[in-house]
Amino acid sequence: MSKASLIIQREYITRVKKPSFIIMSIIGPILFAALMIAPALLAQMEEDDLKKIAVLDDSYLFSPTKDADGNTVFSVLKDTEFIKFDYFYSYDLDEAKADLKDNDYYAILYIPHTVVSSGVGQVQLFSYQQPGLGLKMHIANCMEKHIEDIKMQEKGLEYGLSDKDMRNIIKAVNSSVNVNTIKLSEDGEEKETSTEVSMILGYICGFLIYIFVFMYGSQVMRGVIEEKTSRIIEVIVSSVRPFQLMLGKIVGVALVGLTQFMIWVLLTFALVSVAQAAFLDPAKTIEVAKEQSLETSNILTDDTAVQDEAVEGFQQMYSAIRNINFPLVLGMFLFYFLGGYLLYAAMFAAVGSAVDNETDTQQFMLPITIPLVLAIIVMISAINNPDSSIAYWFSIIPFTSPVVMMVRIPFGVPLADVLISVGLLILSFIFMVWLAGKIYRTGILMYGKKVTYKELWKWIRFKG
Repeated sequence: MSKASLIIQREYITRVKKPSFIIMSIIGPILFAALMIAPALLAQMEEDDLKKIAVLDDSYLFSPTKDADGNTVFSVLKDTEFIKFDYFYSYDLDEAKADLKDNDYYAILYIPHTVVSSGVGQVQLFSYQQPGLGLKMHIANCMEKHIEDIKMQEKGLEYGLSDKDMRNIIKAVNSSVNVNTIKLSEDGEEKETSTEVSMILGYICGFLIYIFVFMYGSQVMRGVIEEKTSRIIEVIVSSVRPFQLMLGKIVGVALVGLTQFMIWVLLTFALVSVAQAAFLDPAKTIEVAKEQSLETSNILTDDTAVQDEAVEGFQQMYSAIRNINFPLVLGMFLFYFLGGYLLYAAMFAAVGSAVDNETDTQQFMLPITIPLVLAIIVMISAINNPDSSIAYWFSIIPFTSPVVMMVRIPFGVPLADVLISVGLLILSFIFMVWLAGKIYRTGILMYGKKVTYKELWKWIRFKG
């Protein structure tokens, strides 16, 4: 077995046996699974108590319409599974607030008589607890739609139109536009896509690579500093070339990172699957999501067509998720994770060899940090316009391509762009390892001296 292989094996086994690796390998999937399951679980658990709202309507414009038998046939403020509105008339507001504490009502909704005449309709919701956003949006969405109808009818009366004519006009002008994206392949095949899904997937992949590069690259730097300060490096370099030692450290930590990443993926998938089967009711989760979508989109209505439109939107989203080429995304993620890590790990190793302690690394961290931070900034721009010039060039430049290219991949990238980016990243890694090796072989045995950039340049030019 070669000396480099022995170093890789030592680095790998030493690090995977550390308690920190084992703990993070267990905690990481739990956290990831919690992030994926918690929103759906909370959506099912939230609003588990019925909230009764006392409505004091001084405008008399939002009172429910009842038939001859006293049954409600129309109500502006719609009751839901967890919200119920009760209307009170000739009830003083101050008296109602005083009585709120002693009855089972959650809040008092006061609608003043000026709610329609004022520029912005102002209503007041009194409660002893801070109302949730869902309740506020439900009330606001219901009332806004009705106020719009009232104002439109008032305008219609000015022009001599009847209520029926005005309602027909309102219904006729009420429009919505859904932009369905369909991607055409070279052979003419059509696939339904979702810009939103691609944006989320690209952002997650790019941000994870940013985190992994920093996390595992800094491990290489700290490992070099620890061995250098303990003077064990003097014994190691007596039988191993410094370049072999540096390369062994970089590859060893890369294998540790891959191992931990695969553990995270497998355990997260297993935990999510178990949690979905044990705690989540798929039908209820989808229903809750639909209700929330209707509320947040200000389309709470009895119109079946509108609700069918929302259901269709969910179906399109799920169809878009199924059409994503996940093997390609995962494969490119692994490549750019390794490529970006190897490129930056060489620089981290060079910095670690040039200093005596971690405090002194700050002066050399700026050239490493700036490209990564710049990649995150460009990533935000690339999410909005993945085909822009800035997104293209930063997905080609090796120092930013691991993050920016992963944002573009879910949107679809020409093969030529990918090949250029991959080729330049490989060449840059090889060059950076060579460059870092020249710094490493000299700096690894340097002690007690503050190194400057001028000194580093001399080490690079040294031909001994």
